[in-house]
Amino acid sequence: MRKMFEHIELAPADPILGLTEAFSNDNNPEKINLTVGVFKDENGKTPILNCVKKAQERLFQSETTKGYKPIPGAPEYAAAVQKLLFGEGHKIVTEKRAVTAHTPGGTGALRVVADYLHRLHPETTVWLSDPTWANHPQIFRAAAVPTKTYAYFDPSSDGLDFDALIKAVESIPAGDAILLHGCCHNPTGVDPNVEQWSRLAKTLAKRKVIPLVDFAYQGFGTSLEEDAQGLHELCKECEELFVCSSFSKNFGLYNERVGAATVVANSSAEAQAVFSHIKIVIRTNYSNPPAHGAGIVTEILGDPELRAEWDAELAGMRDRINGIRARFVAALQDADVPGDYSFITRQNGMFSFSGLNKHQVERLRKEFSVYIVGSGRINVAGMTDENITPLCSAIKAVL
Repeated sequence: MRKMFEHIELAPADPILGLTEAFSNDNNPEKINLTVGVFKDENGKTPILNCVKKAQERLFQSETTKGYKPIPGAPEYAAAVQKLLFGEGHKIVTEKRAVTAHTPGGTGALRVVADYLHRLHPETTVWLSDPTWANHPQIFRAAAVPTKTYAYFDPSSDGLDFDALIKAVESIPAGDAILLHGCCHNPTGVDPNVEQWSRLAKTLAKRKVIPLVDFAYQGFGTSLEEDAQGLHELCKECEELFVCSSFSKNFGLYNERVGAATVVANSSAEAQAVFSHIKIVIRTNYSNPPAHGAGIVTEILGDPELRAEWDAELAGMRDRINGIRARFVAALQDADVPGDYSFITRQNGMFSFSGLNKHQVERLRKEFSVYIVGSGRINVAGMTDENITPLCSAIKAVL
């Protein structure tokens, strides 16, 4: 009898995490990793926030059990997430039209929503921006949810092709869902402005297309409040939507896997009905969520002193990213790299869509040990004052 595993071939490496593994195996002491979306300080380290350390200490001192959390997580965590998303006293919250489940990271939230769509709305197609995060299509494919793409990025201007975006949305069938990046679009770093969000929201409501907001970088663009403006514009017009939150970046809780899936419905009764199925999805997947990371987030958001410290630390991370963007553009100019790269300072968040093609990215890796995602996406937060000059020299060489 043939053995079960003897015909299995090696699967392709993850397009992003696989590069991190290759970077780890690279013996070049001058190697540079600009792949995975993690914040790094000026020393190239991913720090633990001081407010996180304080919250952890409080949890260690006060916890009395390691018992299971409820299937959707702790109610106080859900309340903290909703307050952060919608703001104090938002009618969606006061009318109890929103329900929130604690998930293992933003990826877990996306998979929970995908599984819900597959089970309850199998006719729904999810539309993804072109381009989008490399894991988005894989998540929905794994959940057997069909996907299509809509126009988003204009390479000629290195900006948003809003006219093409609206034209695409006007052709999406009613009942389909559109995945929107709440801010700091991954991989382009290009976001709609408030007026564009407003027009997009009105178009989606008119077309009866359901927004699915991937909100992984709140606070990394302009501020916590301004980064949520797109979501708030959607909430003004759309009676139903999904929000998939991640607190890996803005709290620095990467390995704690803290996320949330929030559903907004037309009424409290409808929200609870959807939530009952969300809980079944969770129960048959990971049963209930891990406690520690969500406890940290809840502690920080619920304590005025810790919340103020978090705001300040988050602003510091954001300022570092915006500062290194400006220094990167200046360094490219100083190195006489051909082209105008001023668009990099107009992008938001960790990522820059550099315009480098796959061949140039491959040369950077093989010849200079500079690791960039195949799409040309650069994690700006991986740059330091020490590596920015050799990086620009390498880019000039491959151009």
